Amino acid sequence: MLIFKTPLAWLVITVIQASAVSFPTVEETLAAQRDLWGELALQQPNGPSYEFFEKALPPLRYVAADFRHYAIPLAAPREPQKGRLISNGSGINLHGDATGANWKRYACPVGFRVGATNETFGADVRRLEGPRYADGYLPIVRLGYRAGDATYSQEAFAGVDSPYKECGTIFAKLSQGVIAQLGATNAVLLSDGVVGDGQGRALAWFDANWRWDAAKKELCAGGDAVLAVFAKAMAPPPKEALTAKFYELQRQRCARVWNEIIEGGTRVEVPEPVVNNAWRAVICGSLICASGDRMNYSAGNGYEGMYEAECGDAARGLLLFGRQRDAAEFMPPLLELAQGGLGFHNAAFKLQLLAHYYWLMRDAECVRAQRARWKREADFIVQSREANTGLLPRENYCGDIHDQVYTLNSNANAWRGLRDLAAVLRDLGEPQEAERYEKAAADFRQAILAAIEKSERRDARPPFVPIALLGEEKPYETLTASRLGSYWCLMIPYVLGSGVLANTEREQWIADYLQQRGGLCMNLIRFHQHAGSPFNDNGLDDYYSQRYVEWLFQHDQVERALASFYGKLAQAMTRETFLSGEITGLTSLDEFGRPMFWPPNTTGNAFFLTMLRETLVQDWDLDGDCKPETLRLAFATPRRWLRDGAIIKVERAPSAFGEISFDLESRLNRGEIVARIGTLARFPKRFMLRARVPAEWRVVSAQMGDAKLLADENGSVEIPCAPTGGFQGGTIRFRVERKS
Repeated sequence: MLIFKTPLAWLVITVIQASAVSFPTVEETLAAQRDLWGELALQQPNGPSYEFFEKALPPLRYVAADFRHYAIPLAAPREPQKGRLISNGSGINLHGDATGANWKRYACPVGFRVGATNETFGADVRRLEGPRYADGYLPIVRLGYRAGDATYSQEAFAGVDSPYKECGTIFAKLSQGVIAQLGATNAVLLSDGVVGDGQGRALAWFDANWRWDAAKKELCAGGDAVLAVFAKAMAPPPKEALTAKFYELQRQRCARVWNEIIEGGTRVEVPEPVVNNAWRAVICGSLICASGDRMNYSAGNGYEGMYEAECGDAARGLLLFGRQRDAAEFMPPLLELAQGGLGFHNAAFKLQLLAHYYWLMRDAECVRAQRARWKREADFIVQSREANTGLLPRENYCGDIHDQVYTLNSNANAWRGLRDLAAVLRDLGEPQEAERYEKAAADFRQAILAAIEKSERRDARPPFVPIALLGEEKPYETLTASRLGSYWCLMIPYVLGSGVLANTEREQWIADYLQQRGGLCMNLIRFHQHAGSPFNDNGLDDYYSQRYVEWLFQHDQVERALASFYGKLAQAMTRETFLSGEITGLTSLDEFGRPMFWPPNTTGNAFFLTMLRETLVQDWDLDGDCKPETLRLAFATPRRWLRDGAIIKVERAPSAFGEISFDLESRLNRGEIVARIGTLARFPKRFMLRARVPAEWRVVSAQMGDAKLLADENGSVEIPCAPTGGFQGGTIRFRVERKS
């Protein structure tokens, strides 16, 4: 057998293996009840990979908007004013529809045309290069477009300094021959280099390389030219001249601000550039969507607002990557959020978010400061339970289904919220309050389990656990064959993640039903709204997979979890710009791309961040006492990440046991993997490390200093308990050998 020693050679052989696979068609996949692509990925020699899924479908490209190509939001971190660049380079701040009901409208949309025929920049995607981020992840977007014998370039980013950030300023550099058409009917030249709205406010600002045509309300670039477009008209207008030098200074400042954000949190380096670029890009993208202290669901469309569980997960994703201050500041608005028909659902996830934040940060001051908010939600749950059923009263099946039912989602997660809050209060030294919620939670769980027993359908195969309890929901032959079945797919992972069914056979029933009744594709949740629109039908609602995938990680079903990870990265995010939509279509609109619904999506960002974090750092409560006791490092890394010469590195990752840093260096051809682990403030009951070597290798032993460690068949070792209560760090050497 040939052994390749370089990363490039490994990539070549991986691509060859992936391209040799005969993929089922999209039609076959949609018709199947099992996850054909996901299960095929599990059969690959080293498990699922980005290259395996990348070729399965065309990229995500289209949205239901007049500009058709998805928009890339651009703004300073957490700044309310945001602009948008259309991803094919056709314009800045273009209107999405006539009314602004679905897509935000701007003061001055600007479209770009090129070439002898004045064609729209990026109209023919066969001649389009990009969009791509600077350095692979910075929100500085680059595009190129070939028209005739010329290639036209474009670069755009948002200003991060005052007064530009407050106006949502997008700075752009365009090459000679580009025409910028201003869409504001009131556009007039205020002064040299400034186009205004007739009321003394600036709409656009341009350098001396542009020529203004007042009759056509357009600018023509006589050379490489720079332009600034204001999402909100600027008053007073700029007094100085815009120059190429000023543009470069603003660009440098933009790059510096975003790199400081990336450097200031958790740092992850793995031997897969697309992964490194993706986590950096989605952190930037999430903070672009955030507005002040509001962790919004999206930006620039009808989803620019908050939803409790989804936006709580978006805040958690940033928290897991070391953005503690952001998460703490997002907390009060999330704890105040109200949404009609979902009071219990919202209360449940408010309490869970608070508890997760506490165990990661041990921030007692924050919990105490929010007492009025969390106590209101906890008491609302305790006092609302019905005497006859023991359950919470009926509420909406979910946000889109307004049928009032006894919902297992709200009941299970409200129980979890009470249970988690009680554990936090006990840790804070408030035993009386803790005991009150503990007793309520214990009684509540018994009522929930009794209702499930009355509601489950053991005559189905696999047995069926409904969301609507007490006989109001029947099993689905094929989940996505109906609208309600599709929404069951979205909501049931919340039940799995609640832990109300922990250590019962029903957990596996739920996973089996998703896997065997058409609920998954690439191990991501499928969704079919039956709305008659390609943007809502036959797609993925991938971030609703999060708690299902966390369950897989917890139960050490690593390869299935990695199918979700790579399915998300390859087919549920835009290529090279790493945007998520609420729904990503599986059927293509043409040979060049697939549809997506209202990107960007911060919860989709968080889903990727959470999965990446859980390949590397897992801090779990596995003994059911509501307090994390297990820390597992590198437990679910793709096997390729430990090819010979590769290094996995994690710095300053928050965990329930304190901040953790570690790295693994692969020296397969020298017969070892070397792991270096930094200090840890609190030693967990179980502390484990795994070396997931490529499939043709195996771990045969491990040693830490003079102590020999027992390595299991998966390459896992238990790190011995430290007598000090913390962990002072150490080096573990795994001895490896090639399988015969």
